[in-house]
Amino acid sequence: MTVSLNPEQLRNYICSHEMAVRTGSFPGIPAETVFRYGGFVGAGIQSFPSLGRAMDYCRSHIDQLEKEGRSVTSGAIVLADTLNSSKGRFEREWHAPEGGLWGCMILVNTFLAETVNLLPLALGVSCCEAMREAGADRSVIRWVNDVMIDEKKVGGFLIEGYRTPLKLEEYNLIGFGINVNNDTFPEELGTTAISLKQVIGHQIDLDHFCLAYLAKLSWNIGLICYEEQQKLQADISSGGSSRNLMLERWKQLSDSIGRQVLYGYDVMEKPQYRATVTDIQNDGGLVMRLGDGSEIVEHSGEIRYLQ
Repeated sequence: MTVSLNPEQLRNYICSHEMAVRTGSFPGIPAETVFRYGGFVGAGIQSFPSLGRAMDYCRSHIDQLEKEGRSVTSGAIVLADTLNSSKGRFEREWHAPEGGLWGCMILVNTFLAETVNLLPLALGVSCCEAMREAGADRSVIRWVNDVMIDEKKVGGFLIEGYRTPLKLEEYNLIGFGINVNNDTFPEELGTTAISLKQVIGHQIDLDHFCLAYLAKLSWNIGLICYEEQQKLQADISSGGSSRNLMLERWKQLSDSIGRQVLYGYDVMEKPQYRATVTDIQNDGGLVMRLGDGSEIVEHSGEIRYLQ
């Protein structure tokens, strides 16, 4: 069954549920203000029975609107019941049958350079929060934003930049794939993937889970925007607070810090070195200690846990 939602349903869900969840979660920060900053998430929602790749559809959609002289809705969501040509990093195939939450969000690139680096963290946090709210208490984040349950992947995200051919407008395309009710996987994924249904033992209302995920994404991206504005106003370089609320939440939900890992830009095909994760920087960079005691910071790439 096609996920069938509209922006009004999302706003109603935020007002009736998510607002109460967030009120008081960060003392001194009004929840209404944060949700106003993140209000563009889900400003438009399209649903399809099937697509090849959601990101490819979004590129074509952006190009077509540009040719027609029309504006792209930032925060627009494209959903599909199934994806026939879905891919993750390095063109890795992503199994996307019925029952999962598959899609892409279009964001106009208006973020500061240091802020856009936090977007990947917000994706993992939002998914992990939605998983835990649905009953999967063991959900954790593996840097940058892989969502894991019992060392198996339940959600993955990919951000690709896109510049239009005519006006050279810049966008961030945010792809997401979350195993919700799909509980069978190809043989090669049998030991590395898991679904929410398998964890909690019953079918999930996919519309409700999608609402929860998008509402949490609205909060977490809104939090990034809110902090960006606060820092601009306070001129952090002149002594303002360096506290990063998004990062604090990521640390609460991640099990990466303290783990021994294998790192690589493409860790599956070209692993580069072993290290121990010691911290994460305010810009999302992963701090790791090498065998000789020296530290290295990586802002892109992947890790796999060794123990």
